Amino acid sequence: MSDEPRNAKIARPVTRDWLFRAASHYLERYASTQANLRRVLERKVMRRALARGEEASAFEPLIAETVARFVELKLLDDRSFAEARLASLRRRGTSQRQSAAKLAEKGVDRETVSAVMAGDETDEAEAARRLARRRRLGPHRLRERAERRDRDVAALMRAGFSYTHASAAIDGEADGRD
Repeated sequence: MSDEPRNAKIARPVTRDWLFRAASHYLERYASTQANLRRVLERKVMRRALARGEEASAFEPLIAETVARFVELKLLDDRSFAEARLASLRRRGTSQRQSAAKLAEKGVDRETVSAVMAGDETDEAEAARRLARRRRLGPHRLRERAERRDRDVAALMRAGFSYTHASAAIDGEADGRD
């Protein structure tokens, strides 16, 4: 008897069409950047190439071509992704510093991050208040507010807010939207 399982599936080869379909399925479900889509496709290719005993690096040109094709079709745009993601993060109460870091983590280049951040009109103090409300810090805490003040300020500072904005959000009054 052989060491191979009887019903073992043999992985299909990595082709241009397979990469395009894989990228299409990913982009149907998630918004993405060029760098993020490239990472996703590299992981998929690596798994399939490993199963076939092939070298994954041989498919780098196909991955680059696929990403370029989606950019050309305008289905992949780093700037619009950055604008939408920044708006979402700022609505949640994320600081400018943390928002920029999250965009960079997704593969948005520094120039695009700077340009999008320059267009952001969200007030940093308002974002700190939103985060305090969401995490039930400071005036939104049900009890022990005074005893937990320093910890609440520290939590906002760890989230990327300055001491001024953090202490103003914690020492302020609840806005009644709880």
